[in-house]
Amino acid sequence: MSNAAAEALSAVLLVLVLGCAVVRPWGLPEAVVAVPAAAVAVATGAISLDHARAEAQQLGPVIGFLAAVLVLAQLCDEEGLFTACGGWMARAAGGSPYRLLGQVFVLASVITAVLSLDATIVLLTPVVFATSARLGARPKPHVYACTHLSNTASLLLPVSNLTNLLALAASGLSFTRFAALMVLPWLAAIGVEYVVLRRFFGTDLAAGANPTGTTERPPLPRFALATVGCTLAGFVVASLVGINPAWAAFAGAAVLAVRALIRRRTTPRALVRAAAVPFLAFVLALGIVVRALVDHGLGSALGHAVPGGTGFPALLALAALAALLANLINNLPAVLVLLPLTAPNGAGAVLAVLLGVNIGPNLTYAGSLATLLWRRIVRAHEAEVDLGEFTRLGAIAVPATLLVAVVALWLSLTVIGG
Repeated sequence: MSNAAAEALSAVLLVLVLGCAVVRPWGLPEAVVAVPAAAVAVATGAISLDHARAEAQQLGPVIGFLAAVLVLAQLCDEEGLFTACGGWMARAAGGSPYRLLGQVFVLASVITAVLSLDATIVLLTPVVFATSARLGARPKPHVYACTHLSNTASLLLPVSNLTNLLALAASGLSFTRFAALMVLPWLAAIGVEYVVLRRFFGTDLAAGANPTGTTERPPLPRFALATVGCTLAGFVVASLVGINPAWAAFAGAAVLAVRALIRRRTTPRALVRAAAVPFLAFVLALGIVVRALVDHGLGSALGHAVPGGTGFPALLALAALAALLANLINNLPAVLVLLPLTAPNGAGAVLAVLLGVNIGPNLTYAGSLATLLWRRIVRAHEAEVDLGEFTRLGAIAVPATLLVAVVALWLSLTVIGG
């Protein structure tokens, strides 16, 4: 196959894969289209078998890590962790929508950082709907906070987002150094998001609340909390001794899984379902399709647009390019395309790309799979998302958050070093 034909085929396959992931016709898993598309790319020679195998080997540990975190988050939910979070939010809010927004920001930021953005979207968003209804508050500001923070607050730890795991592998940073460099951008980005959402939804927040019942105090799942704490400590220890932090995630998930199986609160089949195997297959297949496109022209074309160096102007340009690309082709393909081009410039360049692909998707629905999933959850609660409102909020929040986060990253790199 000629280079031009391979490039055209790879582009068509990528559009098809992403389009079906957005629309999900007949509710089918994303992998139903992505896996055959990857097979077509290999069979037609759009990507060589060696390159496909290399891509699978690179993504394999990342996908395993993601599976362990997804199982850990699901088991925490079954232990009652998120129900307890909802009770805490309701009590701490004291009938004030403004205070409730603050509680949602705290919880969504911590849950996203520790248990991944998927936990915030899938498990916390329904709790926020229920808590808002219990307080008689308008849910929109708090529900929108969930989707924005699932992206923005996923900057802190490698486990917070699949894009982070990919960036960690490309940057050469340890788990702890990654976190040290990203803590300031994480805090800065969350602060800007809070200011923007509080002002944007000022009318909804000022409408007040009308509590519909008493606020109960659900039992605190101490074992689940202790397991999550030990898992986080395991990430740090594993990083210090040179062991893949994925083993800590596997250990944490295994502890809760064994406990749940012994108590007959779950089944092996449910654990496999929690690991989201079809989604993992989608990620692997998408990586192969993107690699095919990179091999046949996209990589060289973007290479001319990628600035060199890690000074502030270069970091800002990289973050802006990554944000733009994330909204054009989704943030997961964007990071797969940009990481090989920026990794030679050092860890600072990789982290700037990460700012763009994590914050940028708050601008459009198609920016990240998490946002698409959030929209389906909102509709399941008989609510509707207005495209114009979503885009207006993103147009205010994304540029401001991205700029402040890049400044914070530049400061971290200056003080700590890349």
